[in-house]
Amino acid sequence: MRDAVAGDSAPDLELSETQRAAIARLAKDEVVIKPPLKLARGAHLVNDDIERSAAADDPEVFWAERSELIDWIEPFHTVRRFETPHHEWFLGGKLNATANCIDRHVHSDRRNKAALIWVGEDGEEVTYTYNRLYREMNRFANALRRLGVIKGDRVIIYMPLVPEGIVTMLACARIGAIHSVVFAGMGTQALRSRIVDSGAKVIVATDYTFRRGKKISLKPTVDEAVRDLTFVEHVVVHRRGSRPGDAPYAFESVREVDFYDIQQAREIHCHAEPMDSEDPLFILYTSGTTGQPKGVVHTTGGYMVGVTYLSRAFYQIGERDIYWSTSDIGWIVGHSYIVYGPLSVGATVFCREGVPDYPTPEVTWELVERFGVNLMFTAPTALRMWMSHGEAAPKKYDLSRLRLLACAGEPLNPEAHLWAQTHLVGQGGGMVVDNWWQTEIAGPVLGTLPTFEARPSKVGKPL
Repeated sequence: MRDAVAGDSAPDLELSETQRAAIARLAKDEVVIKPPLKLARGAHLVNDDIERSAAADDPEVFWAERSELIDWIEPFHTVRRFETPHHEWFLGGKLNATANCIDRHVHSDRRNKAALIWVGEDGEEVTYTYNRLYREMNRFANALRRLGVIKGDRVIIYMPLVPEGIVTMLACARIGAIHSVVFAGMGTQALRSRIVDSGAKVIVATDYTFRRGKKISLKPTVDEAVRDLTFVEHVVVHRRGSRPGDAPYAFESVREVDFYDIQQAREIHCHAEPMDSEDPLFILYTSGTTGQPKGVVHTTGGYMVGVTYLSRAFYQIGERDIYWSTSDIGWIVGHSYIVYGPLSVGATVFCREGVPDYPTPEVTWELVERFGVNLMFTAPTALRMWMSHGEAAPKKYDLSRLRLLACAGEPLNPEAHLWAQTHLVGQGGGMVVDNWWQTEIAGPVLGTLPTFEARPSKVGKPL
């Protein structure tokens, strides 16, 4: 299919008869899933029509009010400025993302609340309270400063879904460094191109990851990617199994340092760098499946207001919830709805390294039961995988606390939607909601709120 341009007629569609029949069937499909009453009553956003009208009638007032969801170091003077195609948000305001994600909870009764529960593929479990996450973030932020990292410097993060990866993201944001997370499944050329394009002076990498019981080395990929890149000043290696206080580790390269060796145990405080609302928070590269990867830059103020608001309004995440996204920090979902959004609202984030059907097809549901997960975010691919294993696996476990299952990443076919509605959230009268967005947007643009009817094969309404 060719791209349509301004003035063109509709692009020619080369569809098979089977595809045309499927589209016609979906267009006429009138299956409706009513929102469960208790879910609708407990929603953060009760009337989406009122919210939509308020946003359309006076967007400046609407977003000024939503900006009160986060803490500002200095107030903004202008909500937004558009000079097509450029746009700016909350001009003049100053803030720090980590002050919203960590500090304001540490200085409240959520200080010793679980912020992050992590489970490894091998069953290892680690819990970080907000106070512990504050200390770990600050120790590594101070270490980065000693390595010469300052506001505006770029730091590449090549780490799997481990707590140290989240700590590294927060540590960069703490000091105003711009992080760029590269999915740990990408190879040498993909990593190298992102290092070169961003001009990163520091790389933070884990030595290996696990996938389906196999130990997969990541360090050789980093070694090859930075071999002749003289502008890379340091490679910080998170050696799995190492802990603070271990004997110092000697690397072969002078620019390599150990993740824990460079930290000082007593440096548990680090001043949060005041960031202008339009200062970059991170760069995240598109996958590059259709061409050269594009580095998408998200700035601090608008992004933090957006993900905090949508964490509550769409994903229904609250501070009493245990929320699990099966995504990875290497993707925009991981940035927005594993790290910055849920932590900003003070929730407990559950995350697991590894694939969701290993070592058994039922491991996901065992974890949902054991940890009392309330909310999940997953991909249609995962739903279809669970569906292929049959309904017996989720039936073994108590999933009654799971009240909302959000799905995004690619089109959600109605068969998977209805299967998940029946066998995953059906125990507790919950709901499956679809949504659509992309790296460039960082949050849902189309979706189904749990306050109105869901129609399988249809993503929902404009948000």
